Amino acid sequence: MTTVVQTRGGVADGLPHGLDRADPEGAIAAAAARCSNWGRWGEDDVKGTLNLVTDEHRRRAAALVRRGASFSLAQRFDMDGPQKGWRRRTNPVHTMLDTGVEAELGDQGLPHGIGGADDVVAMPLQCSTQWDGLGHIFDHGRAWNGRRASEVVTSAGDSVTGMETVAADFAGRGVLLDVGRHLGAAAGGELPDGFAILPEHLDATIAAQGSTSQVGPGDFLVVRTGHYGRTRREGWGAYAGGPAPGLSFTTIDWLREHDVAAVATDTWGVEVRPNEFEDAFQPFHQVVIPHLGLFLGEMWALEELGADCSDDEIYEFLLVAPPLPITGAVGSPLNPVALK
Repeated sequence: MTTVVQTRGGVADGLPHGLDRADPEGAIAAAAARCSNWGRWGEDDVKGTLNLVTDEHRRRAAALVRRGASFSLAQRFDMDGPQKGWRRRTNPVHTMLDTGVEAELGDQGLPHGIGGADDVVAMPLQCSTQWDGLGHIFDHGRAWNGRRASEVVTSAGDSVTGMETVAADFAGRGVLLDVGRHLGAAAGGELPDGFAILPEHLDATIAAQGSTSQVGPGDFLVVRTGHYGRTRREGWGAYAGGPAPGLSFTTIDWLREHDVAAVATDTWGVEVRPNEFEDAFQPFHQVVIPHLGLFLGEMWALEELGADCSDDEIYEFLLVAPPLPITGAVGSPLNPVALK
């Protein structure tokens, strides 16, 4: 194990790889130009990097199930959740419509003694474990594949890249890179808030974990930082939108070179927070969603899977993580399941 103590942005002053902390606009434009997938799968494409998950890829992924062990990677959807109301994001409100009380009293109007319970939930679609869809983030008014944002998402929803268009595509080979366990050994397998995971950190974690953590085209990359595990001990704190470890802006080229299908982490926003530039908000999102067509998974629960992968030293698995096919949605809650 290697322990790293890091300051904001990966170096003491400025950003790694020659980036200028004071120029997020320039860095975003340059990364978008280098890494864009616009037109790669045709001008009408709605699936982005999920095009990389082929039938053969899924067939091979299914063969990774050796023990039959399954792991839910979802946080619980309840009132004791991470949200604090930012952008009107609240925690789920679960309400019973019918209960066992009414059944016992015979108040449900049903024949021959049958009774039942029904319930309803009200929640933002991105309040807990979820996928960011391709209609979630724009760059200068442009959505995935160069479309005008106003022609993609209106008050009626996302009429082009809504989550229903990819309902069957989130199944394939998952790879866990447990950067928290590899680099944060002295801190109990957790990275500190503000830790920027650089491309070399991803490569070092792969080298340490071995051959089952090699990342290739069409893979679902899952990165554990340990941030969610810390909330289980200390409470939610500023988990939703506050400081957090996460992927550096400089990993965009790495993700494009490896042609991953999607990236998920155990943090609120995938990328490091505070963001690496001055006066910036989620610059990583601004490139990878509208320009790469890359789906991002946020607020995943990775503690149990991370412990199991560490124990058997196998970091690949079949990942089944379909969104709810909510017509026009720009994101979706889900219960991802890893099978080993």
